[in-house]
Amino acid sequence: MESKIGPLVSIIVNCFNGEKYLRKALDSILNQTYKNWEIIFWDNQSTDQSSKIFKSYKDQRFKYFYAFEHTLLYKARNEAIKKADGELLAFLDVDDWWEKDKLELQVPLFNDLEVGLVYGNHYIFNEKTNTKKIFIKKKLPNGFILNNLLKKYHIGILTVVIRKSCLESKVSPFNEKFHIIGDFDLIIKMSEKHKFDCVQKSIASYRLHEKNESLLQDSRY
Repeated sequence: MESKIGPLVSIIVNCFNGEKYLRKALDSILNQTYKNWEIIFWDNQSTDQSSKIFKSYKDQRFKYFYAFEHTLLYKARNEAIKKADGELLAFLDVDDWWEKDKLELQVPLFNDLEVGLVYGNHYIFNEKTNTKKIFIKKKLPNGFILNNLLKKYHIGILTVVIRKSCLESKVSPFNEKFHIIGDFDLIIKMSEKHKFDCVQKSIASYRLHEKNESLLQDSRY
């Protein structure tokens, strides 16, 4: 689905009891300079105020879905993707956030029809010390980068935008048998067949806090 301002980006936000950080994540999407997006908010049967917070945003691009059952992360992501109308897919967990120019910098790179995925650098924000550091200090590789990723994996899912037509499975792109390495599995498989491009600057922030030890088997979901 395309508009005059570029392809629609479906932003997958999976949530389970994410009230503490949710507004910052959602505001970072709302403040994007690139405007042609939708949020697919998959509420994995939260018992806190997550639903109320999300529904307080009166924007037609905010689309709420309540899980039919509580599931692990990668099944939840697959279920959310089924609701997405966009040509492009992006991912933001509720405790992370984006820089306002993230999508504006990434979407034009898909004008190269060989590109199946665009990523970027990001910050690691340590909540306990209130400090942040850049994730990768070296220049990020682009092109066909499978060998680079196998030597040193450096792609954070919070920075990724995927061309949906490049997914091997449009229904279940993430392997639901995995608990914490489903992102790695999907991205490695895509790198075997598709060209990657990237934004060198930090375009997002990953929040490091006491409850995300890859953390707790992704128990947020």
